Amino acid sequence: MRSAGPGRDAATASAFMGQERVPVPTGSEAAAFDRRAIESAGVPQSVLMENAGRAAATLLTRLFPRGSVLVLAGSGNNGGDGVVLARTLRSWGRRVELLTDAGRPHPDPLLHGWEIPGGPISDDSADLAVRLQGAHVVVDALLGTGIRGAPRPPQARLIRAMNESGRPVLALDIPSGVDADSGTVEGDAVRARATVAFGAPKRGSLLHPGREMAGRLLAVEIGFPPWTDEDASGRLLTPGWAGRHRPRRPLVTHKNAAGRLLLVAGSSRMGGAAVLAARGALRSGVGYLRVAAPAALRGVLQSAVPEAVQVDRDDREALREALAQSDALAAGPGLGTEPATADLLDELLAEVGSRPVLLDADALNLLAAGRFGRWRSDGTGPEAALLTPHPGEAGRLLDRSSGEVAGDPVGAARELARRWDAAVLLKGAPSIVAPPRGEGPLFFSATGSSDLARAGMGDVLTGSVGAFLARGAGPAVAGGLGLHFTGMAALLAGQGESLLPGDVAEGLARALGFEGGGDGSVELPAVILDLPPPW
Repeated sequence: MRSAGPGRDAATASAFMGQERVPVPTGSEAAAFDRRAIESAGVPQSVLMENAGRAAATLLTRLFPRGSVLVLAGSGNNGGDGVVLARTLRSWGRRVELLTDAGRPHPDPLLHGWEIPGGPISDDSADLAVRLQGAHVVVDALLGTGIRGAPRPPQARLIRAMNESGRPVLALDIPSGVDADSGTVEGDAVRARATVAFGAPKRGSLLHPGREMAGRLLAVEIGFPPWTDEDASGRLLTPGWAGRHRPRRPLVTHKNAAGRLLLVAGSSRMGGAAVLAARGALRSGVGYLRVAAPAALRGVLQSAVPEAVQVDRDDREALREALAQSDALAAGPGLGTEPATADLLDELLAEVGSRPVLLDADALNLLAAGRFGRWRSDGTGPEAALLTPHPGEAGRLLDRSSGEVAGDPVGAARELARRWDAAVLLKGAPSIVAPPRGEGPLFFSATGSSDLARAGMGDVLTGSVGAFLARGAGPAVAGGLGLHFTGMAALLAGQGESLLPGDVAEGLARALGFEGGGDGSVELPAVILDLPPPW
């Protein structure tokens, strides 16, 4: 877990807490859900706003327990949440100043008769700077989730002033200027120390650069009806979700009943990839691991992973027998793209039957190059498949550039799943799992960071996901479990930029023991998510 250190205060120091079901709606989906709650479920808008403002006030008090508060409230519902927060803090005895957009009523009925210093936001930049400097914490309640495109004056000026003040900012729902659907920032955007999302984190606060602008991300329950798959197109991979979906060993079992994985990996130049993938699989609980690698790697594998059974990849009869005795196939790390390798994988795919298949790295490059005669992009692939590309590999599978994929990862993941009739784990920040054919909600990872930007991390992930496939999880769920637990292993290791793939593989034991909904430093029943900042 991350611990508080120099420059880390209560607003940024947290572990990772998340309930089993944390929806990830777009901004438009969140707005539609608001309307359904009000019009169909009979929840008054005033109740939602009151709950949101009071919950945010409670969290502000926990995160920033001392000092004066300056609230900048816009004319919409986000501004109304800010007014309720200001009134609540004032009624609790906190020193508060409230500056409001000209479009807000005056006196604001949400103040319930309380008088709070402030008034309309001035056009005087010097006056605003003085007010910002006089506050210990600033609340961004300007724009909310409805913004499209760059903020216009005067909001753009206010956003710049908040960022230039050096004061910590608590954003309500999503930082002003961040697109709630895509996470894009087309102009000025608030750089928050922490963000309090109402009901659910918005997709734009999980996609970069919006994730960076949101800082520590918390979500609170405010009285909404239950979310359905139709209400939100995404789900967050949380400790609660992983604990609910991970395979469990029965009290009485044996190695063959605990998942049997055939891992096809490694080459004369890339033996480490096979080692890392094997370690990831073993640490993720697979009962019987067979590694099909060149005979030249026998000594390396015996020394580094003595728990794995080795299969000579050039012995086709032994390889077919190993597949027949396995519950899942994972292929790709360090393979190379030689014609013989393509022929070998093509033969395995012909015999895989109903076993789930994971393709990564060079196996994906061979797939994109059309080297598998039995798997074209016309729906003739394995019955249960998972592809795990990074943006470059995804681009080759889609005939587009890696930049185009990175610019629209959600669309790319959906299209890959439809085109290849497979579940897709698209690596990135965040990584995204799309179900087969792109039908159903997406899974968004919550634990990725730049600490994972090192060669070999994807190999550990392949092994981990392959293990969960062999242990009985479906392709999309296995992808989500591997993402979550490798990300948790990295987070719990606390190595920062020094993090190595081996640290992640060894840390899986601790990550798998991270039970329940996880831990956060703000222990309030209304909090459903507490996610550390990405920096």
